[in-house]
Amino acid sequence: MINTPIAPLQVTAPPAQAYHLTPEQIEFFDREGYLIIRNCITGDLLTRLQAAGAAWIQQGLNAAAEDAEKEDYHYAKRKHGEVMFRVNYVHSKKESVSLDLLGSPQVMGIAESLCGINFVPTYESMVFKQENDGEKIMWHQDAVHPRNARIFNLDLYLDASTADAGALRVVPKSQTQGADVCALQEAYGWNPPGTIIAEMQPGDVLLHDVMVVHGSPETEGKALRRTIYYEFRAAEQIMSEGPWDADWVDKRIRLVPLGLESYKQSYPDAPQFTWNVSDEFRPISSGDRETELRVVHKVHTEGAWCSAGSVPLKTEDIITS
Repeated sequence: MINTPIAPLQVTAPPAQAYHLTPEQIEFFDREGYLIIRNCITGDLLTRLQAAGAAWIQQGLNAAAEDAEKEDYHYAKRKHGEVMFRVNYVHSKKESVSLDLLGSPQVMGIAESLCGINFVPTYESMVFKQENDGEKIMWHQDAVHPRNARIFNLDLYLDASTADAGALRVVPKSQTQGADVCALQEAYGWNPPGTIIAEMQPGDVLLHDVMVVHGSPETEGKALRRTIYYEFRAAEQIMSEGPWDADWVDKRIRLVPLGLESYKQSYPDAPQFTWNVSDEFRPISSGDRETELRVVHKVHTEGAWCSAGSVPLKTEDIITS
């Protein structure tokens, strides 16, 4: 396979301001495919997010019981039955603190650092392992794309994740091409050469390239572990490669001013982020807040997983729809 480095599209670089990643951090991320930021989110914001995480899980359990909005809550079959492991579209789940997190200078600064000034929040979810549910997550790549611009996930840990409790494992430098994750699993199990175990504490953030290979082994009898995931892409990248269109970008980017306003209302005396979006992509609010908080995905950029019937990816198989 061809090793294809990041060669950004015409993505406008951000002006210098607080909370941006340093050049050294960006260089490490581009080289290794991940970056850990300790104590990124702390204090009241973290405490409120932890409470929201508990509320989202309960909402999902209630939705399952009522058979309502179940598409927003993902379940997996375990030996002891079905368990919920994911909540999608968290901004629409009546806990405004998710918007506070999005609009915080910590998150906005990271997004602008890696995607340029026209960054788009493309996904927002919480993935978790319930208490005593230590099911493995096989090696995978979240999304495989032509690598003309960065696409990354910001993973905020609400609970501790340690090596003895199935902490996430990352294969550094594996983001440069589509991976044969089935062959990787067969050859090395959970210990490919260079693999790192990302031990995390509440408030720590893991940034990972969507193509870096990662997963977590099975454990038993462990504590609740919740992680909030926000994915970001450059508007220019989406317009060039899809899988969404200009209308979708316009709807999605409206989350940014909603987040900025929410954070300002909650923390008026804290430093605020200055949004530098180009006029080309600056949205006009529809006035329909409920609709703007839940912009669904009808298509996705395909990833690489090892599962029944999967086929190893080849360079020519890399797609964006």
